[in-house]
Amino acid sequence: MRDYPNTYYSATRLPASERPPLRGAATADVCVIGGGLAGLSTAWELIRLGRSVVLLEARCVGWGASGRNGGFVLQGWSEGLRAIEKRCGLDHARALFGLSVEGVGIVRDTLAKHALPGCNPTAGKLSVTRYEAADQLQRHRDRMARHYGYDFTYVDRPTLRGLLKSDLYFQALRDPVGFHFHPLNYCLGLAGLIERAGGRLFEGTAMTGLHRNAKPGAEARWRVDTADGSVACRDVVMCGGGYGGREFGPLHRAFLPIATYVVLTERLGDRLSDFVATTDAVGDDRRSSDYYRVVDGDRLLWGGRITTRDEQDEKRLAALLRRDMSAVFPGLADVRIEKAWSGLMGYARHKMPHIARVEDGLWSCSSFGGHGMNTAPIGGRVVAEAITGESDRIRLFAPYRLTWNGGIFGPPAADLVYAGLRLMDAWQESRSRRQGA
Repeated sequence: MRDYPNTYYSATRLPASERPPLRGAATADVCVIGGGLAGLSTAWELIRLGRSVVLLEARCVGWGASGRNGGFVLQGWSEGLRAIEKRCGLDHARALFGLSVEGVGIVRDTLAKHALPGCNPTAGKLSVTRYEAADQLQRHRDRMARHYGYDFTYVDRPTLRGLLKSDLYFQALRDPVGFHFHPLNYCLGLAGLIERAGGRLFEGTAMTGLHRNAKPGAEARWRVDTADGSVACRDVVMCGGGYGGREFGPLHRAFLPIATYVVLTERLGDRLSDFVATTDAVGDDRRSSDYYRVVDGDRLLWGGRITTRDEQDEKRLAALLRRDMSAVFPGLADVRIEKAWSGLMGYARHKMPHIARVEDGLWSCSSFGGHGMNTAPIGGRVVAEAITGESDRIRLFAPYRLTWNGGIFGPPAADLVYAGLRLMDAWQESRSRRQGA
């Protein structure tokens, strides 16, 4: 029996047969650990490059953050480009940004080429400001076109307020290339492609141990142990996200599980146009942003807040996010919340993913920090290319290696950082309102 959490996506997912757990010994060129988007993307890219693959998933395909997120597929990384430039230089930042755009293209092309059902891709994303930022946004638009060859559309205040009828919003940049979709159905569709191409997927199969073959020159350099079986393979790719446990060793010690929350409203009917008159996805510029989009024609899927505590009380989640929603659209203060859920993302301290060769034959493709629907697919491609010798693009991630997450001090430190960022947001927004008064 599948045990997906009670989300909008699990309620609207396409039927899929359950995959049995691994029992006995299996062999493959590569064993991929984790059946989220990173693991599925890595497996698919490896199969396309001629490698045999066994994928192990502790629960079921897309069970974690990959199947319960906002559904945004956008350019960029969780770390901002200015910070990447500061660490790596402009040319290196351009190359990394290009990979992020390629990741968007991977998802779009896979949807189109294979006609994956139930994904409902919808183009467009508005990045809105909650303070006066006309000059700032236009400078950013011009800089992105000049240095990165990427075109945003500037949206002024009157136009924006015709689309999003809130006094809190000032201006926006529109990304016409990004899109939003049903992430769980995409994961399920990708799993089907992998299996039809000969890949083997095992659900309900957690890795319990990882052992290097001590025999020099052995074809199978690694053995991955599970409760009832094992996989002998030449390479292992660790793709555990926010739900990865201690069995992931150095990867587990390098990221923090960070929670975010999502709710689904009742059907709003014609009432929706009083607040939202666009099919674009929306995200604001705050450090702990609100993000939302229209689903099923007249519902809002609304997400936000970041914490190291994985809140599970659905009533409390519904109340918290309804309050955030009504702060933006006061007329929705009485809206009924039909579903509320949380999800854990893997965050590195440097806010970039861990796409790396950990040691000979052991690779990581993880820690996408809430920006994984484009970066996990390109991460999977880059790792697959490194394993097969197709490219050395993995070197672009060398400045972002596995770093200690702070251990027991990591979560409280992260909470303090986010609290400070929220105070900065509040100060910036209140100053803009005073200046506009």
